[in-house]
Amino acid sequence: MIPAPRYGEATLADLSSSVLASLGVPGEADTLGLPELPRACVLLIDGMGWELLREHAEDAPFLSSLEGRPLTAGFPATTVTSLSSLATGLPPGEHGMVGTLVSVPGEGRLLNCLRWDGGRTDPQTWQSRETVYARAEAAGVASSYLASGAYADTGFNQAITRGSRYVAADGMGQLVARAEEALKADERAHVTVYHADLDMNGHMYGAGSATWRHQLRFVDLLAERIAGILPAGTALYVTADHGMSNPSEKIDIADVPELGEGVALLGGEPRARHVYAEPGAAADVLARWSGYLDGRAWVMSREQAIEEGVFGGVDPALLPRIGDVIAVPYGGLAVIDAAAHPVEALMVGMHGSLVPEEQLVPLLETTR
Repeated sequence: MIPAPRYGEATLADLSSSVLASLGVPGEADTLGLPELPRACVLLIDGMGWELLREHAEDAPFLSSLEGRPLTAGFPATTVTSLSSLATGLPPGEHGMVGTLVSVPGEGRLLNCLRWDGGRTDPQTWQSRETVYARAEAAGVASSYLASGAYADTGFNQAITRGSRYVAADGMGQLVARAEEALKADERAHVTVYHADLDMNGHMYGAGSATWRHQLRFVDLLAERIAGILPAGTALYVTADHGMSNPSEKIDIADVPELGEGVALLGGEPRARHVYAEPGAAADVLARWSGYLDGRAWVMSREQAIEEGVFGGVDPALLPRIGDVIAVPYGGLAVIDAAAHPVEALMVGMHGSLVPEEQLVPLLETTR
């Protein structure tokens, strides 16, 4: 049985709608039972999985002291998809950001949803659903999004942060100071703080490596400082977009000719592949990938993935973005394309799969 995320019960999308409900925004469901307060701050630490945090609790004493529970990220467990779920309060099949590399229907090419494509694709058309930030603002709740200025004008940010008051903050000190300003500026406030460095260190050096653990200690201090500046009547929620594991085996698509037969485009990421077949070849591609990866990956047709609830509810208009075949390695396997994506192929830490190490993210809470 394929372990689908718990959409509608305890996912990142449910966190966003629950936070809005706790702030009194009409029409939102408080699925997670959050306390009703006039202000909320969501601190999102990229790559800080629930299981990793529990394994390295000694490196995060403040975070480990908070009341917490796990959520599931959604599929795939990757930044593009998870931040979009947080931004919309919707599962991936409804907001359409279903992976990092996704086929642009009718154009025979992939869109890199992190780097975008130089203006060929309109971000607001590609991700057309209203954001939680816009919904908060419409209800009279000031909504701010704090992150590095390097992301401010990217296509990805235009797709997911519109409706918020984007505040550039480079470095942990700036994040704390800008969070304090945003939380104290309005009687009702919804502030999101995003920090990316833990994920970067995990990719480069491995999840749980010495470098990763030292970065976790800085992240712990960031969370503690933000908790210390909360004005009265504020909840702090600390979460992440995905966990991470260190695959021990990498299969390069170029080294296995049968995996390339009938494949028009290879999307997704090494731990969650969207395989787009040439016309009429989907069944054969499914059979070849299923046979070769038997016992090492969940391999599904698009229809099976939707039936299993992997993407949650799916908007029919977004169906072509999902691969004809979905291949989700488990254990220590990654499927790479070194020729097309050499940097990705060299990564030590990876994510995207449905395994707990990558799916489970923390929801840690404290209030003042």
